[in-house]
Amino acid sequence: MLDHPARTDNELDAWDRDHFFHPSTHMGQHARGETSNRIIAGGEGVYIVDRDGKRSLDAFAGLYCVNVGYGRKAITDAIAEQAARLPYYHAYVGHGSEPSIRLAKMVVERAPKGMSRVFFGLSGSDANETNLKLVWYYNNVLKRPEKKKIISRWRGYHGSGVMTGSLTGLAAFHNLFDLPKAPVLHTEAPYYYRREDRSLSEEQFSQHCADKLEELIQAEGPDTIAAFIGEPVLGTGGIVPPPAGYWAKIQAVLRKHDILLIADEVVTGFGRLGSMFGSDHYGIEPDLITIAKGLTSAYAPLSGVIVSEKLWRVLEQGSDEYGPIGHGWTYSSHPLCAAAGVANLELVDELDLVRNAGEVGAYFNAALREAVGSHRHVGEVRGKGLLAAVEFVRDRDDRVFFDASQKVGPRIAAALLEQGVIARAMPQGDILGFAPPLCLTKQEADLVVDATRRAVEAAL
Repeated sequence: MLDHPARTDNELDAWDRDHFFHPSTHMGQHARGETSNRIIAGGEGVYIVDRDGKRSLDAFAGLYCVNVGYGRKAITDAIAEQAARLPYYHAYVGHGSEPSIRLAKMVVERAPKGMSRVFFGLSGSDANETNLKLVWYYNNVLKRPEKKKIISRWRGYHGSGVMTGSLTGLAAFHNLFDLPKAPVLHTEAPYYYRREDRSLSEEQFSQHCADKLEELIQAEGPDTIAAFIGEPVLGTGGIVPPPAGYWAKIQAVLRKHDILLIADEVVTGFGRLGSMFGSDHYGIEPDLITIAKGLTSAYAPLSGVIVSEKLWRVLEQGSDEYGPIGHGWTYSSHPLCAAAGVANLELVDELDLVRNAGEVGAYFNAALREAVGSHRHVGEVRGKGLLAAVEFVRDRDDRVFFDASQKVGPRIAAALLEQGVIARAMPQGDILGFAPPLCLTKQEADLVVDATRRAVEAAL
């Protein structure tokens, strides 16, 4: 295990508060030193170590992304070797590098049937920007200039850019940013626990969601709706698996109106649910798939859009009629990131992590339900594969939620950190989220569950 001597670097702490603009942080409190900071120094397996020597089991894999775990030499060596050979060249006008070409082939081999090509970027946000542009390009080639609106879902997360932040259905990503922007629309989240009509079964609630989608399409005009985007399992919006029958009913509506389906698999892609892709897990037949986090296990920034054969044929037609497509990024298909991706996917196979995520994930979810599911302030324990969430309520019998000012979720996450385990307080609710590395063992799952039980009792 890592050997990091305890030390305190007050100068580094000052630089952090004086110069470093942190994402998703209370800016004033951090700058004034009113909140703690944590400077991470290293990691191995499912553990990270900070600069003061404190070791924590990272039960959120960074941000759902360090799937193979920390300290994998096969990936760091691949990055170093590629840097020595060719640190960078662009992918414009037919240029490529061996790792980017090899990785594209590996992704398509693992993708759901019917997928054809991969466009690489750097983040899930830019991949979803690419998706929007491809959808609009597609309909322009087909001479359907009015078919441009995109339907997302409340509580979905699809990025933090202007258009991808608009796709996102969470208030914190809209407030004071003048979002969402047209032509993005939102429909009901498939959040069974928070359904208004508690008499509905899962199948009935799924039909309700499909009916609401149909109502929105009819109100806007079917000929104006271009695409629907959704995560197989809601991620940042609460880690919410879909209710029974949801994806079949949604896809029936989309097919009826010739609306493209974008599956945002930034979180679920490459094994997290115990399947290589969430689309396969839930019988989703997407036209476009967004990938990122698990593609490199975050050892280097890389995202991608997997394009279906159906879409690709129209994109080719567009180039034949209008010339080269006017879209790309300087760092598209960056060789260092692609080398990390190749080594990462090889490691996913070698360590049998997809199977492990399914088996250990089922064990972890069952143990979590057993440990805290009957607590008087736990409304629901839910999850799939190595995704799990505990939702806290003031009154579980009447499903009365805590007031947001009580910050119950953050308090429990802080109590859990005191127990040596990192989980995430999710937005828009008192929800504790788990997404550990896919290499988690049952023994490590037990540590997380036991720490969670103690944290819940301490905080509540």
